[in-house]
Amino acid sequence: MEGEFGSFIKVWTSVFVCIFYCYSIGKIVPKGTTRLVCALPVVCLFFYLPLNFSSIHLGGGTGFFISWLGSFKLLLFAFGKGPLASDPSISIARFLAIACLPIEIQENPSPKNTIQGHNLPLNHVIKGFLLAILIGVLNYSQQIHPKLILVLHCLYIYLLLETQLIIVAALAWGLLGLDLKPHFNEPYLSTSLQNFWGRRWNLVVTSILRQSVYEPTLNFSTCVIGRRWASLPAVFATFLVSGLMHELIYYHMGRVRPTWEVTWFFVLHGFCLMVEIVLKKALKGRCRLPRLISVV
Repeated sequence: MEGEFGSFIKVWTSVFVCIFYCYSIGKIVPKGTTRLVCALPVVCLFFYLPLNFSSIHLGGGTGFFISWLGSFKLLLFAFGKGPLASDPSISIARFLAIACLPIEIQENPSPKNTIQGHNLPLNHVIKGFLLAILIGVLNYSQQIHPKLILVLHCLYIYLLLETQLIIVAALAWGLLGLDLKPHFNEPYLSTSLQNFWGRRWNLVVTSILRQSVYEPTLNFSTCVIGRRWASLPAVFATFLVSGLMHELIYYHMGRVRPTWEVTWFFVLHGFCLMVEIVLKKALKGRCRLPRLISVV
């Protein structure tokens, strides 16, 4: 435990120093290739730092925070894009928080679309209680049907992830007074794959992938195959990158050689979403299921 605590101090001290360095070069180095060259050593270091942990939670959490989101934010920052470049007068404290934490600032805050520490929505409280109950139920997993266990584990992952991200966002609000976008938008009410991945599930990651992968691929594809079908390779590239980053996070958690099952899962979803887009373009809204049936 002492060794893990020491690793935690060393890793996150290194992270803060690197972020301060990137904040400094943002003030003196113009956006573009030069700033990218300056930021690349930090990005490479962020991929390595989570390997200093032996704990699944510390390795996986740090990997998600800095190897994935932090690195992608810095790459966007190198070209003057993304959340780190949205405000030229950003303070170092806010720069650190946005770079290190899975949060996204709400540009035009409204009570319905932000996370505020003093006004925690009732549904988040209910989900917290459900998570506690679910943890207790899973302690008796040997007495529950295996197929039901799979369903409960899916629900557990969702509730645990949302609860953890809400806690992080609440801390960011309490310390810096930031109005933040929610991480999830009731994903169980999704009406399609496009609705699920684009508007409801892990919206901070969705936003980063949209800016760093989807939009550049879309612009390139538009020049090659035209605007009508340019979204198809952009969607596929986004899901492929997401799958690879998930493999990296799992490696940080367990140090186990990748099986690529997670990557194929996201590739499959990307392909299905491409089919959905093609069908929507072909039907042009002529055939639309009622919302209740779509959710079911």
